[in-house]
Amino acid sequence: MSNFDPIRFAIAFVPLAAYLLVMGLTNCRRKPIVTSGASEIFALGLGLTGLVFVGPIELFRPELATAQFLNYIWFVLLALYLLWVTLAAMISRPRLVVYNITPDELRPLLSEAASVVDASFRWAGDCLCLPRIGVQLHIDGFALFRNTSLVSSGPHQSIEGWHRLAKQLRANLRGVSSAPHPPAALLLSAAIVLLIACEMRIYFGTEEQLAEALNELFSFGWQRG
Repeated sequence: MSNFDPIRFAIAFVPLAAYLLVMGLTNCRRKPIVTSGASEIFALGLGLTGLVFVGPIELFRPELATAQFLNYIWFVLLALYLLWVTLAAMISRPRLVVYNITPDELRPLLSEAASVVDASFRWAGDCLCLPRIGVQLHIDGFALFRNTSLVSSGPHQSIEGWHRLAKQLRANLRGVSSAPHPPAALLLSAAIVLLIACEMRIYFGTEEQLAEALNELFSFGWQRG
């Protein structure tokens, strides 16, 4: 059975299409949205779950564990992958991502938020230091989708300080609106194309192909048991 049979194709690309759809809708909004870097990593990890499932997880599946645990091995391996994604999100350096706003637009709003949580804040180029709450960051923009990241600078960071800054920044951005951003349609288009491709491959696949794919993917354990 080809690695690109309809079942594997759908498993691989439906989660990715869902991720692109959510990102496209987020970038199409007229309001800036603040999220954490950890949330972004976790969302990307979920979007790549299908590709990992039919790629590394299936390729490096332990044969002994497969024979012993049968089809339950899939749930174990997926749980391990999700735990790894969660760990990667938790140990990543503090970061905030602000969608639908450029660095130049965000800078004065960020200064207002910083003045509330730490009156001793100071700028040094694109770097912002808030010594009282233990936050040091620099601004990094992604022009294509008009998103801006606030990336931690230096090893000594206060998680509580980042939470306070994020909360105040969200409050300051509530009354801000932005113009529509056409490039966000690229994400929506890619998501729709992937979903249609998955549906078409399953729709035009024969019952024998679908049954063989399901049997090969999920029933190997019972056959070996």
